[in-house]
Amino acid sequence: MTAATTLALLVLLVAGAGWLYLQLNGDITTFGADGLSRDRPAAGAGSNVLVIGSDSRAGGNRRLGGGEGDVGRSDTAFLLHVHGDGRHALAVSFPRDTLVEIPPCRLPDGRWTPPRSAAMFNSAFTVGGTAKGNPACTQNTVEALTGLRVDHTVVVDFAGFAALTTAVGGVPVCLPQDVHEGDLNPHLGAPGKLVFPRGPQTVSGQRALDYVRLRHGLGDGSDIGRIKRQQAFTAALVKKVRARGMNPSALLPLARAATAALTVDPGLGTADRLLAFALSMKDVDLHDTKFRTLPWRYQGARVAVVHPAADELWAALRADRTVDDLDVGGTGGTGGTGRSGAPDDGKAATPPPPAPPGTGIAVTVHNGTTVPGLAAHAAAELRAAGFTVLATGTAGSQQHATTLVAYGPGQQDRAQTVVQHFPGALLQPTAAPGIALTLGRDYADRPAAGAGGPPAPSAPADGAGRSADDDPCADLSYG
Repeated sequence: MTAATTLALLVLLVAGAGWLYLQLNGDITTFGADGLSRDRPAAGAGSNVLVIGSDSRAGGNRRLGGGEGDVGRSDTAFLLHVHGDGRHALAVSFPRDTLVEIPPCRLPDGRWTPPRSAAMFNSAFTVGGTAKGNPACTQNTVEALTGLRVDHTVVVDFAGFAALTTAVGGVPVCLPQDVHEGDLNPHLGAPGKLVFPRGPQTVSGQRALDYVRLRHGLGDGSDIGRIKRQQAFTAALVKKVRARGMNPSALLPLARAATAALTVDPGLGTADRLLAFALSMKDVDLHDTKFRTLPWRYQGARVAVVHPAADELWAALRADRTVDDLDVGGTGGTGGTGRSGAPDDGKAATPPPPAPPGTGIAVTVHNGTTVPGLAAHAAAELRAAGFTVLATGTAGSQQHATTLVAYGPGQQDRAQTVVQHFPGALLQPTAAPGIALTLGRDYADRPAAGAGGPPAPSAPADGAGRSADDDPCADLSYG
């Protein structure tokens, strides 16, 4: 779920109260459509919304640590595809260092730039050197890269993002280890003060920005790891908004923060258009929204697009196929969960090893018990067997006695492969696409010794010696 979905949800919630609705129009900023390409893809099934996070230092962003100088920069970008059924969505993240072709883009004086090859993705936003960036150029780049027509583009700035996280009362996150000032600024030369203590906490405003922008000190320090953390943060933000209910006094600051955060294309430039956009996504549930990263591999210090995996992803979205219909397996698929492929070193290729049994099978994992760390442990087992884990989380009910494998149309054979790794699990056909694994108490009670079983149902111990299975962050996607 991206920021666009969050903002659309906010507008939808407040639109029923006329006095709130009327206040939204004055806060919406638009960018001109005259910079859009003259050669755009044809409209397809479903709709596509490009969301750009800007780290410009313009306006209130300067005190929040935006990029250097006065040129607007793109800090992160998603393409949200809302399927034609109105129930499912897929958010695809673009690593900012990805080398892409940037088509001609319009400069502030009306001239058009020549196309550029092997340029970094985020450089499209800086074309023209303006403080507010060039959203149209980024949209042109995405359309050229994907072959998908972008129906709407939304830019969310630092100040607006910080205000939104504050208005919602903060967003819960969890860090697997302490983070210090030196992790936020590697040039500091020393660890510095503690910024984020290890474990669960709630962040808002500047702290929320520091969390989503953090690269060093967590995981492998890459932009790819940060993308995963941003995706999980956005999902938690949407969940927090939904939990607030319909209290107008609470919704007004959310609505103001949401609309003030935006710069949008003219098609979303009024409250009624934003409302129509929100209504088009009112049936998209968080559990029906998947996250992906553009299939990638390292190319020196930059990131290269992996073909044909990326081409297959875009073709599937142009055909409005859900991600569960895709053959996603391992790092070379559309999951983009690791170093997809390897740089060509000129050596003769060696025969690949046999594919693991779970290759090509995508699973969502939910913890249906109160035992901490269960979903993360099962996800690790599945990944080790070659499965693609789409997401982990907590089930709606935590009283499941027996593990359940629910599967959609055409997924029975793949679901049976999942069951082989969870003896005693029940198979259940559903109308929803894909495969969903809900862990029961039977999985939690499996012996842990000797075979890499699930964590024992005991309270986490304090101190640095705590095991990964007792990690309070184990069932969360943060970090």
